[in-house]
Amino acid sequence: MIHDDFNKALHPAWHITEQGIGQVNHKNNALHLSHPVHDKSAYSNAQLSDYDTNRQFNLRPPLRLTLTAQANTADLRGTAGFGFWNHPFAPGSSHLDLPQALWFFFASQESNMALAQDVPGNGWKAATFNAKRLPFLGLLPTAPLAMPLMNIPAIYDSLWHIGQRAIGVSETALDSALLAEKHTYTLDWLPHEAIFKVDNDIVLHAKHGITQNPLGFVAWLDNQYAIVSPKGRFGFGFVDVPHAQTLTLHNIHIEAHQAGGV
Repeated sequence: MIHDDFNKALHPAWHITEQGIGQVNHKNNALHLSHPVHDKSAYSNAQLSDYDTNRQFNLRPPLRLTLTAQANTADLRGTAGFGFWNHPFAPGSSHLDLPQALWFFFASQESNMALAQDVPGNGWKAATFNAKRLPFLGLLPTAPLAMPLMNIPAIYDSLWHIGQRAIGVSETALDSALLAEKHTYTLDWLPHEAIFKVDNDIVLHAKHGITQNPLGFVAWLDNQYAIVSPKGRFGFGFVDVPHAQTLTLHNIHIEAHQAGGV
């Protein structure tokens, strides 16, 4: 469906987004999503997607994403990653939706999105999320009571797995050192499961809550942080970027998944 090794003109499916001082540069047979040094006074984003501002998503399972990437540092600031999502919101946008995602996702230490038990709320991870599931919508009325109770360790340990399953959260932490090395990432998005690989080694096999709704491909590097905790802690903002940072994409392949090809 989309095959791009970045050794010629960009594939016509791509849309480039540069916000603030985020930069997207096509050179040396690669695509570079970059930020120079800047402070947290404003939002900056460098992004590649297969959809435009109208958010018309066309990707459905079964699909395979194969992507080779490398950052210039393991100490990225803000968030970064690549995969499939429904772009539920963005700074300065009036568009809001319930999030759905299957992706490789990084958040620096300012973030805390601890939605999976025993997985840190920041760092480099493989993850799924589906807030449009009926079980999650059914639990929403209980949130004002449940969130304070989640601060009691025994209750959190015994009950949060119900909430985690309801919103289709499956996560595994990856070594952030991988970011500064060139690796190939594979995501098989199937109707009822998702399989994440790094250099052909399975790192996460998500078996519940996988969306079949159309999503878009995105790869990005921004200076945002987020705090979203089942214990009732929420916050959003921007972070300083004290050193130039770049996420380099060497190739991207999005294709129909072949039966028996896992």
